[in-house]
Amino acid sequence: MSAPESQHLKIFAGRASRHLAETICDYLSQPLGQAATDLFPDGEVMVKVNEDVRGRDCFVVQSTCEPVNANLMELLIYIDCLRRASAKRITAVIPYFGYARQDRKDEGRVPITAKLVANLITAAGADRVLTMDLHAAQIQGFFDLPVDHISAAPVLEAHFNTIREELGELVLVSPDVGNVKVANMFASLLDADLAIVDKRRESGMKVASRNLIGNVENKTVLMVDDMISTAGTVCEAARLVKERGAKDIVVACTHAVLVGLAMERLAEAPIKQVVVTDTIPDNGRLAQIAPKLVSLTVARLIGEAIHRIHHDMSVSALFRQGAGTKR
Repeated sequence: MSAPESQHLKIFAGRASRHLAETICDYLSQPLGQAATDLFPDGEVMVKVNEDVRGRDCFVVQSTCEPVNANLMELLIYIDCLRRASAKRITAVIPYFGYARQDRKDEGRVPITAKLVANLITAAGADRVLTMDLHAAQIQGFFDLPVDHISAAPVLEAHFNTIREELGELVLVSPDVGNVKVANMFASLLDADLAIVDKRRESGMKVASRNLIGNVENKTVLMVDDMISTAGTVCEAARLVKERGAKDIVVACTHAVLVGLAMERLAEAPIKQVVVTDTIPDNGRLAQIAPKLVSLTVARLIGEAIHRIHHDMSVSALFRQGAGTKR
């Protein structure tokens, strides 16, 4: 990247994604933008940009992960700060988009919070959004500005292709019916079979019957999802396929939300390996599953998307092999 281009492009990091932003900058041979985030004694957030951004193409990298509200507020303040400093264009780079599961009214008197967050980002002054593996693809339509939605599928596919031989006979298992599209895509990419866990509630109680559609006996099972939150579904599915004769079980996700009892469940479940990406920072919180953990970086993928956006090039080539979304 030439000096004038390097000076025109500016990449800033929120506190939730500083390491990822630094890795992105390394890929682009670009220095990280100089800025500071401070907290007032009462908890208010202040962002100050310490370099000239007038007329620059600015990108702010910030996942709205836990603490969700604090990270979201920091992102909004960052955008407002850059807008008032006369940045030419501001792109909110949100590797993990929080509130994505609140994307519809599934019962009376509930909000559509994903739309509210989209409105807040737009009102703050963002010109476009770059995000990864939204829980529901229709959230792109909640924004009244351009959204580049990329998938971590190429990163996961590359990892599993490098160890394809040691995986042996492979079957992609969808831990629930809603994830069949993702599992089917990875089954095609990795030349594997497909199986589906079908959970049906028997009564108003929490007891559910579990059925497996497909054969997993003496095979390596791979389960891929956009996120693992409490890990209840994936661990229940792991026990079921183990009962049905699965040899090894590997689970993978883009977003390692991993809250509540997730760590204990994954540590105790008959799962050989847990593959995640760095859209949400580790910060030592995944130590309990360290023996099973494989962490991949999406920095190169996001860095390439930033490069293409900055140069007004097509981003679609990056997600032609995307694994789709649940719904």
